[in-house]
Parts: sequence; structure tokens; C-alpha cells
Amino acid sequence: LTSLGWPRVLVVRLSAIGDIVMASPLASALRRRYPSARISWLVEEGLEGLVATHPEVDDLLVWPRRRWSNLKNTSRRQWLGEVMAFVRTLRRAQFDLAIDAQGLLKSGLWVRLSGATERVALNPREGSGLWMHRKVQSPLDDPRMSSEYLDLAAALELPTDGFQPVLVTTPTDRLSARRLLESKGVEGDYVAVAPFTTRPQKHWPMSHWKQLFQLFEHALGWPVVVLGGPADRAHASRLVEGHAQAVHACGDLSLRESAAVIEGARLLTGVDTGLTHMAAAFDTPAVALFGSTRPYLNSSSPATHVIYHDLFCAPCRRNPTCAGRFDCLTGISPEEVLAHAQRLLAAGALQRCWMP
Repeated sequence: LTSLGWPRVLVVRLSAIGDIVMASPLASALRRRYPSARISWLVEEGLEGLVATHPEVDDLLVWPRRRWSNLKNTSRRQWLGEVMAFVRTLRRAQFDLAIDAQGLLKSGLWVRLSGATERVALNPREGSGLWMHRKVQSPLDDPRMSSEYLDLAAALELPTDGFQPVLVTTPTDRLSARRLLESKGVEGDYVAVAPFTTRPQKHWPMSHWKQLFQLFEHALGWPVVVLGGPADRAHASRLVEGHAQAVHACGDLSLRESAAVIEGARLLTGVDTGLTHMAAAFDTPAVALFGSTRPYLNSSSPATHVIYHDLFCAPCRRNPTCAGRFDCLTGISPEEVLAHAQRLLAAGALQRCWMP
């Protein structure tokens, strides 16, 4: 690639929310190394909003996974036709480099089908490495945010300084988010929380959240906005019950509208979930609660503080050994969270006072 003035590059990171956010600096690093490059990104449907506004992504390619899954059961001929048309689209781009930033069979297959001259994979698994010209291995215990993508960028001889998540909201996103909050009685400053994940071992207890809401109400005086998806509505309703200054917006916002809420928040508190990782893109003060998983200890943003109790069994990831107690998270007290939140807010206020 070093001999090409305008390489055509495909980045494949299909999912999930947090991983796409943490991989987003790759496009920026590619642009800095190859200013005239044509950069494409392949993402799964439903998550395209995270990449669509990235200033360094020229072409957004969307894998219609759910549509094809349905078509495969109802019209196999139409499904095959759409798959072949998609492959032809990839081939016509004539990529010089395709990067599998996910390392799975599904992502590696698209890299292989792209027909790229050079194919590189990050931590390939499920046999996908057989399709690659080059495999980059990154350790799992690196404490830096986006560490695996930093290692990938370094292996590709891309600049790695200022490697920070990129997530751009539009004026429309911000206006829609503000109107939604106002319809729920939230005007002015607020705290955002991201309490929901797909795995129970990453959850902070509901009783802890409720106690934290009370502490926020007395110590900060700002309303609390609970963020999440449509599947989180019932849990969110129970979470805000009994708290006059707490509302939920679960299922009411698009991904970028949720990002706009985080962008405008005075503070975010969340567990290991994609919405929590978004805070680093905006330097929104954030307290992240990690336990069975610990994606990073050092965020790319000085405004993020990670609370992680380094127990002998943590991080267990998908293999808990505590019989469902989840001591790594239940041991984080609401008072501890409030204390770190107040320090972040005080540091941010002091920094603003000294800004020219």
C-alpha cells in the first residue's frame, strides 16, 4: 500500500455497538496515513447510524442480515440473487486492502468475498484466518481502550496517537433528542445512565441503581435519563418507579439520538455496554462499572473513570464462578460511584475555569 497514492480500503466491523465505537479510530488513522484513500466500512443493518456520519468513511456498506435471514426461509432464489449482487458490489470496488476488524467467520467471509488484494485480520477465530494474508494478534489484557485496534493500526503502520472513538451526531439528532427529553419533562442539565446489557453478569443490581438515583437527586439535583433499547422498556420502567426526577427513554431514540443524549449530558454512568463507551467520543464525564468483563481500564478520554474491583476471579467474561453472586459488581457501592462522579465533575469545572 505504501506505493499507492489512493488505496481503496474496506474495513469490516459488523457489530456490536461498543465494538464499532471503539474500532472507529481505524478510519481516522487510515485517512492520516493515506490522505487520498477511498475508505469503505461494512456494518450490519441496524448499526449503520454509528458509521454513516464518520467524517473519514467515504462509502457505507450495510449487510442486511435480518432481511436475508427471512428471505432464505421464504424465497431462497431471491435471497441468493441479493447475496450475489452484494458480492458483485464488493468486487467492483476493487479493494487494495480489506481489514477484518472482528475476526469471526461472518466478517472474515466478507473480507474474502471482497476480492481484496491484501487481506488482514485481527485475532481471527472460527477458521477465518485461513482466508487472510496476514493475521494480527492482540492480547486481551491490555488496559487501554481500543487496545486491539491500536495494535492493528500499529501493525498496518498507521499513526496511533490521538486514537479516540469517533461518533458524530447531526443537528437533527440533537434536536430530536432534546425534544424527546423535553416531552418527558427534562429541561436543562441531566445525568444519563446506561444500565442494560445482554448478559446478566455485566449488570449492576437494580437496588444499587435506585439508591444511586437518590444520591444523584440529593447531591447533584439533576434529573436522571435511563437509556436503552426497546427490549429494556419494562426493566427501565421498574427502575425509575418511585423516583420523581428519573425518566427512561428506552426504545424511543435511534442510536445516534441516544448518542446525542450522551453528548449533552453532564454525566454518564453505565456498565459494560455500547452506550457507555460512547461517552469517550464526546469527552462526556463518565463513570464506567466493570466486573466480569473489563474492556479497558484506561479510557482514551480523561473524562472517563473506570471502577473495577480486581477480584481473584475477575474478569471471568462468559464463565462466572461465583454461583450468580457477581461479587465484582455488587461490591461497587452507589456511594463509591457518586464520589468518583463528583471528582470528575469538579475536575471538569476546574478545567473550564482555566480555559482561555
